[in-house]
Amino acid sequence: MASTGKTITLEQTGSANRRPERQTQTLIGLGLNKLHRRSTLEDTPSIRGMIKKVSHLVRIVEEK
Repeated sequence: MASTGKTITLEQTGSANRRPERQTQTLIGLGLNKLHRRSTLEDTPSIRGMIKKVSHLVRIVEEK
């Protein structure tokens, strides 16, 4: 699969405390584990799916 060069920056806005382990692991997979941390990732369908699962805990800062 070819890289499109698009990236997406996420910021964690909610805590993973008292959340299901699956959501905690998804945040770690996105490169987030503490509040207000930011992570820049390649914009792929799999990343979009992970964001959808924890959309209540993260926000999209910018898309390029």
